[in-house]
Amino acid sequence: MTVHEGVHTSGDPEIGPIAARIRGTRQQAMWLATLGFFGGFAGVSIFGPLVPKFKDLLHLSPFAAGMLAAIPALTGSLLRIPFGAAVDRVGGRRPFVILLGIANVGVIGLLVLLHTSYPKHMGGTYPLLLLLGALIGCGIATFSVGIGQVSYWFRKKDQGGALGIYGGLGNTSPGLSTVLLPIAVGALGIFNAYSVWFGVLLLITLVYFLFIQDAPWFQLRARGESVEPARLAELGGGELVPTGSATVGLKRAARIPATWALVFFYFLSFGGFLAFTSWLPTFWNQMYGSTLRQAGLLTAAFSLLTALSRVPGGLLSDRLPIRRALPLNFALMLAGTLVLAFSSTFTISLLATLAVGLGMGLQNAIVFKLLPGYVPDAVGGASGWIGGLGALGGFVIPPVMGLVAGAVGGAAGYARGFVAFAVLLVVAFPAVEWLRRWSAREQATTA
Repeated sequence: MTVHEGVHTSGDPEIGPIAARIRGTRQQAMWLATLGFFGGFAGVSIFGPLVPKFKDLLHLSPFAAGMLAAIPALTGSLLRIPFGAAVDRVGGRRPFVILLGIANVGVIGLLVLLHTSYPKHMGGTYPLLLLLGALIGCGIATFSVGIGQVSYWFRKKDQGGALGIYGGLGNTSPGLSTVLLPIAVGALGIFNAYSVWFGVLLLITLVYFLFIQDAPWFQLRARGESVEPARLAELGGGELVPTGSATVGLKRAARIPATWALVFFYFLSFGGFLAFTSWLPTFWNQMYGSTLRQAGLLTAAFSLLTALSRVPGGLLSDRLPIRRALPLNFALMLAGTLVLAFSSTFTISLLATLAVGLGMGLQNAIVFKLLPGYVPDAVGGASGWIGGLGALGGFVIPPVMGLVAGAVGGAAGYARGFVAFAVLLVVAFPAVEWLRRWSAREQATTA
């Protein structure tokens, strides 16, 4: 008899009656998780555009304004670790709802502040703004929860496509917000436009809460029922069985060297995506004299391409060998970054940003396709480490690029700042080779 955190498996029970009691389906879980992540990320997307206004009203230093802009990404990244790991213990529904609920509270607080104090009575509100940004940032943390949730619903052979759809479509909200929010503000005013965004977030939260179901393994455990883990797919779920403990999941994932290679890869692909999203508006404005609106639209094009390319990237990873995909995508990202660093032609620079975005999107999908294979019994813990520490690239990389830009000076400095990211990409190639050799040794050991 095998024991998996309270679910005892012995013999071969009749699947039919048990399957009839399973609620939800794989597709339903994937689309609801995608919708929830889209809403959480959209909530964060409305905070950033207000930072320049707060900077002027509060006379903030560049550092203080930078901290205000970065605080949602910081909390949203770090909270991915414990909440992603919690999926191994309680399933995805509860941690996902908690995070969306906190993000809703943050947006409500922001609306109250806009209604009562903006713009004439903002003095002394900086600490409150930091707190609201931290609360709203919880919406980003839903990502690692959804990764674990979707992974436990889908069979290994189908996880690439499911996770590609989840991560790709869920990540479109920053790009769409960049395009639509200025239009809404112009037509409705700041408070009314932000109220609409809150209404969307609240509706998404309610839909997710009412209809999402945890994967079959968690439903069985809640009812004291069990089947052999290998037969979970017959109930509409995946073959993976969690460790049953958030702490154990984190520790087990941390002991597997491949976890840290994937953290680094995601630091470059998704962390790089966040970093480019914050850097590109200034780059287009300073390097080519684009207006802020034009720079926003150019950045939105990069953001949407990166997000949407995760979908075909995930689908292809289920059907094609991906052994060479990691170095090829890094090569595409490196080539585009170097062109950006030294080009002085607008069209070439635009094409280079799109090439980088394509490489980042495909890489994001591949990292999470590889995850269940390397860490099969601690997917939640590993997705917490990868999603959390990987997303910190969005907090760490821009200041380093800024140091390079400041050292070079002038408009060209904003282009040369990309060299810092290119150096990190170069380091990725030996890391990919190390992962390949480690995987080969592991397979030989277990064969």
